[in-house]
Amino acid sequence: MQTRGRHVRQRGQGMVEYIIVVALVAVAAIAVYQLFGQVIRSQTAAMAKEIAGEDGSELSRMAQSAAEAAAAQAAAKTLKSFTGNAAAGQ
Repeated sequence: MQTRGRHVRQRGQGMVEYIIVVALVAVAAIAVYQLFGQVIRSQTAAMAKEIAGEDGSELSRMAQSAAEAAAAQAAAKTLKSFTGNAAAGQ
């Protein structure tokens, strides 16, 4: 009976670790999408227009400018300023 209890705890521990990893991946995906969401939407719209035979160059330019803005925003973020509460912690 003792070994069965250990086995169940180990399975439970593995499941908890798996859930934590999945949650971290989900949070990271949400952060990336928020940062690069406009880029993804503009690129997708440009590709859809090009496939339909229309000119998607304006949407491509919008995607490029959104990518540059997102890159600048990402470069400006640090662990201290990421939450926007940098002044409150000092």
